[in-house]
Amino acid sequence: MSIDRTYAALAIAALVGAGTLHSAAAVAQSNCQWYASTALRQQQDNEKLRCGFTGDAWNTNLKSHLDWCGTVAPDVWKAAAQKRDQDLQGCASKKK
Repeated sequence: MSIDRTYAALAIAALVGAGTLHSAAAVAQSNCQWYASTALRQQQDNEKLRCGFTGDAWNTNLKSHLDWCGTVAPDVWKAAAQKRDQDLQGCASKKK
């Protein structure tokens, strides 16, 4: 393979790789946006139901939820959202 063809192949590979990384980053950002929006809604439910849940997971600071989500694996933020849902369901059932 000539040097020109080698450089062209490397350039194409770099562009494809950059596109894949960009797509992965966009998906991660979208996932964290969902997570943060869900966390805010859950906190609003916590306040509305007067459940009294507190701590880092229970706040209305969108940026803190986005930032945290970006530092953990997807299974961690999914588990956190599921845990808040379970907590809220338990609280709501006690209020009936």
